[in-house]
Amino acid sequence: MKHNFRKIEGKWQQKWEEAGIFHAVDGSDKPKFYGLVEFPYPSGAGMHVGHIKAYSSLEVISRKRRMEGYNVLFPIGFDAFGLPTENYAIKTGTHPRKITDNNIAKFTDQLKKVGFSFDWDRVVDTTDEDYYKWTQWIFLKMFEHGLVFRSKALVNYCPSCKVVLSNEDSQGGKCDICHSDVIQKSKDVWYLKITEYADKLLAGLDDVDYPVNVKQQQVNWIGKSTGAFVNFTLDGIDEKLEIYTTRPDTLFGVTFMVIAPEHPLIDKYADRIANMDAVKNYRTECAKKTEFERTQLVKDKTGVKLEGIEAVNPVNGKKIPVFIADYVMMGYGTGAIMAVPAHDQRDYDFAKAFGVEIIEVIKGGDISVEAYAGDGEMVNSDFLNGYDNKKDSIARMIEELEKMGIGHAGVQFKMKDWAFNRQRYWGEPIPIVHCDHCGVVPVPYEELPLRLPNVENFEPGEEGESPLAKIESFVNCTCPKCGAPARRETDTMPQWAGSSWYFLRYIDPKNDDMFAALDKVKYWMPVDWYNGGMEHVTRHVIYSRFWHHFLYDLGLVNTPEPYAKRSIQGLILGPDGDKMSKSKGNVVDPLDIVDDFGADTLRTYIMFMGDYSAATPWNDNAVKGCKRFLERVSGFTDMISEDAETKKLETPFHKTIKKVSSDIEDMKFNTAIAALMTLTNDIYNLGKVSNEQVQIFAKLLYPFAPHLCEEIWEVTGGTGFLSDNSWPVYDEAKTVDAQTEIGVQINGKLRGTVVIPTGAEKEEVFAIAKADEKIASLVEGKTFVKEIYVPNRVVNFVVK
Repeated sequence: MKHNFRKIEGKWQQKWEEAGIFHAVDGSDKPKFYGLVEFPYPSGAGMHVGHIKAYSSLEVISRKRRMEGYNVLFPIGFDAFGLPTENYAIKTGTHPRKITDNNIAKFTDQLKKVGFSFDWDRVVDTTDEDYYKWTQWIFLKMFEHGLVFRSKALVNYCPSCKVVLSNEDSQGGKCDICHSDVIQKSKDVWYLKITEYADKLLAGLDDVDYPVNVKQQQVNWIGKSTGAFVNFTLDGIDEKLEIYTTRPDTLFGVTFMVIAPEHPLIDKYADRIANMDAVKNYRTECAKKTEFERTQLVKDKTGVKLEGIEAVNPVNGKKIPVFIADYVMMGYGTGAIMAVPAHDQRDYDFAKAFGVEIIEVIKGGDISVEAYAGDGEMVNSDFLNGYDNKKDSIARMIEELEKMGIGHAGVQFKMKDWAFNRQRYWGEPIPIVHCDHCGVVPVPYEELPLRLPNVENFEPGEEGESPLAKIESFVNCTCPKCGAPARRETDTMPQWAGSSWYFLRYIDPKNDDMFAALDKVKYWMPVDWYNGGMEHVTRHVIYSRFWHHFLYDLGLVNTPEPYAKRSIQGLILGPDGDKMSKSKGNVVDPLDIVDDFGADTLRTYIMFMGDYSAATPWNDNAVKGCKRFLERVSGFTDMISEDAETKKLETPFHKTIKKVSSDIEDMKFNTAIAALMTLTNDIYNLGKVSNEQVQIFAKLLYPFAPHLCEEIWEVTGGTGFLSDNSWPVYDEAKTVDAQTEIGVQINGKLRGTVVIPTGAEKEEVFAIAKADEKIASLVEGKTFVKEIYVPNRVVNFVVK
């Protein structure tokens, strides 16, 4: 049989669709398997090879699970709100709805051409009103339970996109969308209190199967620290500055304080500050810097001493200067820090720059040269002197702080509350109304969805005002509470909103009464296996875990954690070893490979190209190699023979079944395919193969190259679809070769080899070795002193 992929692939894709064989069944008696991939953002460029790799791991697993008797849910959808579509709409004058629909149609066609076994009856689109109705519903539930608040804050603002960005979306001081510089801007911001769930998000990591590096990234992102809150008084003022420190044991070494340039105490006591002009100038300079720039460790130390204000060290009563400096942020902690220059390098550099006293409180370093950050004996610390264990020192200090009423033990998190609004059009409207009498009022649940109005001008205002603010018919409304004239919130939700719960909507995508019926949730959840990119583990995965924990607390889902297992895929690099980009001209279009070599070749190569979790460069020659492999497999149908000689393939087949079965589960897809290539060589070396053996081979290759394997199955008389047939099972006894070659030594020196029955008794092995013509000639006339046998490895005859 020839590998006529153009004929075969279209044929089987049509058959699969007509038979609906990939549709999951709610409440089936079969064991369930829910495999999830990160749904794509449907860009105009269509799919790239990275999408193919991202979806292929669970595509292979899902096809194998169906053959193992599971009821498989393997869905797909589209995360379609967001800035790229809106920016393109502004550029071309085309409505985002039309762009999104066209892009989704293009993606759908491409995914089907590759032969993915998605359940196409469960497709979701985050921009669909029936979908975002429930995104708004969950938001209102959070509002109802005190997890939503509004506050004026310095935010990361992209002047190019004219939108507020979360810290996660502006890492490195660059906009995640357009990569231009981000600036700081004071705006009203909606927040979700994700910090309320920080402990649960940390504890939940103990109950899931995530890679170690994924768990560690989440732990670092949440950034839990234990320490103490301490109150510093201001000299001559009835005011306290609360700080948080993880090293309260070093309080006797505090020689100055630093507060954020935006700290409200500055304006409150401006009349006491003699150098207020310098303070104002410094504030102006800070406003030009992004949060990233302000908090960089390696930069010149800048700041202004507040002339006229001093703080008092609460443990020794010493007056200490107070500075403002850009590296202290109001949004982090309390907006004030204590400085221990002898034992913190940044504080040390600052103290040297501004001539502040440096007091050693931990022995071990040379503070005339640099700060000492190690452990050691406490000195110059009153009741802590002589302590040499950090844990004990901290505990004793906290005890004293609480006794004196000036501090207490506490916990803080690096993770901040989630900035949850954008000043753009293409997003979920925030279902909130502003009333002069009632304040902030939620839209009633029965009025959801709050629909996006159909507009022609998507341009945000120069100050980042949402396009919705220009539409009077949308803005002006009546207060749901008192009936007075009111104004709708005009900001929209961030793109992360719709992806924070999409895995639940797949379970019940057409439900008008709930985001998903609880009985279906109980059947399908948690997701058994979730694969995606490393770039999403500290944003999307944390956000969606937060939403799911919240819904669990409301009793609306059955598990606190949404994903039982998480895996990651590595990047596919260009043929030159660099990251693929249009500007470098090294982008590979997967549909070109499908057109030239077939979908099965593309699928097989993607899984064969290297370690699945590692970055691997594209190799055109290896693509052609995979095509030749599939052509050789096609040729099996011309080699079928019921000759008894095909029995010689029994052990290689059982070995391969064992190897492929194990490697798929371990995501060692490349070595699974390599094992099938080795078996192919064995078959060609023998020159014949039985019909049953060809069918077994087709089952093993099916998850990787399903079109070709369905064709082979049909040609060899198989009934039904391969997914309805069972996965091959190996016999452990038959994975062992019937014969083994071992070495024969005489007086410790290798003199030859013999073939023995595997597992033979040592007397039989000795007899076979002695009967070998070469060995017999070497021991002729000699006396055997000792006979040694290492099973299945070597025989040693000691003779004289």
